[in-house]
This record gives sequence, C-alpha cells and structure tokens, in this order.
Amino acid sequence: MSRRRVVITGLGVVSSIALGKEAFWRALLAGQSGIKRIRSFDASLYASQIAGEILDFPAEEFFPCGAISRLSRASQLALVASQMALEDAHFDCKIRETDRIGTVIGTALGGAEVYENQLRRLMETNNPRRVHPLSVPLIMANAPAAEIAIRYGLKGPNMTFSTACSSGAHAIGYALDLIRSGRVDIMMAGGTEACIVPGVVAGFNSLRALSMHNNEPERASRPFDRTRDGFAIGEGAGVLILETLESAKQRDVHIYAEVAGYAAACEAYHIVHPETTGTEEARVMELALKDAEIPIGQVDYINTHGTSTVLNDLTETNAIKKLFGPHAYRISLNSTKSMIGHTIGAAGAVEAIVCALTLQRKVLHPTINYENSDPDCDLDYTPNHAREKDVHVALSNSFGFGSNNACLVMKALS
Repeated sequence: MSRRRVVITGLGVVSSIALGKEAFWRALLAGQSGIKRIRSFDASLYASQIAGEILDFPAEEFFPCGAISRLSRASQLALVASQMALEDAHFDCKIRETDRIGTVIGTALGGAEVYENQLRRLMETNNPRRVHPLSVPLIMANAPAAEIAIRYGLKGPNMTFSTACSSGAHAIGYALDLIRSGRVDIMMAGGTEACIVPGVVAGFNSLRALSMHNNEPERASRPFDRTRDGFAIGEGAGVLILETLESAKQRDVHIYAEVAGYAAACEAYHIVHPETTGTEEARVMELALKDAEIPIGQVDYINTHGTSTVLNDLTETNAIKKLFGPHAYRISLNSTKSMIGHTIGAAGAVEAIVCALTLQRKVLHPTINYENSDPDCDLDYTPNHAREKDVHVALSNSFGFGSNNACLVMKALS
C-alpha cells in the first residue's frame, strides 16, 4: 500500500525582520538583519547584548485587550503565525470535521517571560498570593498548541515537542507521520519561541554560546565565517498547514512543496557540544533521504542549522561532506539564522518555511556576513547575495542541545 503524500498549502511566519511570509521573503532576499541591541530589558551588564527581537509586535491588532494578559508571548506569536497560515491556505476550520485536524507545535522554553516575571514578583513581595492565577497554564510548554486548537476547535491530536533547537522540525516530522498513517487529514505544525528574557539570555551567556559582537549587532551572526563567535538569540514563530495531496487537490489550493521525508536521531554524545566529525548529523540526513526514497545525488539545497558557533558550523560542514562526498560541493547551502538569529524551538519551523518558498520560487537567500573564508568550512554557503537556482530537493537540518537531531526533506511537486 502506497503512503499518502503530504503537501504544504499554508505558511505563517513572525520574525525579527518581518511579519508574514511575503515581507519575510523580501527581507531575506535583501539580506536584511534583524539583530539589534536588546530593548526589552537592560542588558548592559551582559557579555552579549544583542538579539533578534520582534519590535513593536502589534498584539492588540490580533487579540482583544483582555486576552493578551491570558496568553504568553510564545502563544501570541504562535497564534498569529497560525492565523496567517490558515488564511494563506484558504482554510475554514468551521466547514471541516475537526477531529481529523490536529495541532503540533515545538517550543524549547514555552512561557519563559511569565516564569521569570512571576518568580520575580514572588521574590520581591514574599507573598504567593501576588502570583498570577494563570501562571501555570501560561508557562506550560503545551500552551501554544493548546491555544491554537481551542481557538479553531481542532479536535485531532494536540502535541508539543520540546527538544531544544530541533523542536519545530520534530513537530513537522510528527505531523507528516500522522497524516501518512491516516489518523488525520490535516495538521497545523510549527514552532514558537519567546526567549529574550534576562534569565535565558544570561544562561546562554554563561554557556559562552552567544556572539559578543555588540558594537555592530547586524554583523554578529556570521555562520561559517572564520571569525564567527557564537549565535544571536532570536524570537519568532512559524506555522505550516500540512495536508494530503488529495485534500489539497480537492480544495483546489496552491501547493508550495511536498514534505517527502523526516528522520530523528540522537547523537548521544554531550548535552551541549556536537561531536565534530559530523557522523551522527550525516546519519540523520541519510535516514531522512531514505524515508523520502530520494538518492543523495538529487539534493540541490540544504537550509543548514548554521548557528554561527565554531563547533556547530564545523560539524555540519563535516557531516555534509561525509554523506554527500564530491556532490557536497554542488549543493547550495544557506543559513537563515544569519539574519534572524537562532529562534531555538521555532528555528526548524521557520527554516522549513524558507525551504518551501525556495522550492516554489527558485531563489536562494544569502548567508549574510560571510566575509572571511574558513578552510574547514569550504562549501557553497550562498555568501552575501541572493541568487536563482532551480531547486527540486531541499533538506532542512536542525541539531539541538541534548544531542537531538532532526532532518526534513522537501521537494518540488512534480
């Protein structure tokens, strides 16, 4: 029995460079950086004082005034991205059997700002009654997925993945598996993160994971460049509408791309650092291509994990060369994080959206700030300028803390 084919029919994205897929795409092609000095709190004592913040987020345009205080920022971003995705897919949940529609969202840190704010209030007042009565449902990691399902009445599976930087990718992969299995027909899948809060930024600073390029924030995120010194943390959300090819044809809607394969694997090496030979990262890409039944020689493009850390970029380059051999030098790579920073649990979803748009529009966005070539990172990273390419098969890599790796395979619909 042949597997059901799964396609992408709607995209919604909220990022530090733009809200909505069209503005987001234009900003990417222009090489626009969303990395600036942190404004949401005083970061003057921090080693890294920069981030990809969504400035002036118009929450009041999307939510009634009273609802905003009942939603964490991560939930707000996810709800806005989901609304955009549904509108893009021309999908009305009210006219469908909603028990056949599910939701799966990835997030690493959930309602981090609520946790910090309420803990601070408790410490300052020493009065537990001052803690917000909805603190727990605001903080919990599954709140974004739950809020989406409640808003649209979606009664299918409702799941949350929290696997650090690979959360969003695993959410999409799980949605693919559910649709293939026949348990559901349509899934809203993606990731969200709102992590630019004092404690989280301090924690990443203590890990020495963040760039300290504070004087020129826009140039801080420089994946694969020899002078890279860490990532710029970012916030954002991406949601995709996945459905069967048959459903999309019946609805007569636009199809961006087909989600052809997915793999998940654990490196089982270190809680933070990758093993730099890239053996396990190569394995997860190979498993995803086997799942997609696509030969490695057909891969045109990889949206890399590309964080701008010394070890990650080296490891990913080694993995690509290990798996693809000489073909690695014919594959175009880029890093979305060079412009929006590392959106942690949302990254895999936002980057899957980039892959879908690349497959549809046949243009590669640049990896910005690539100025000093690294002899150990010697592949084609699409440096500094967008360019056209007839892309047919794309990979999206997500390699998370905890040795947690994911790879998605997407292809242009034939």
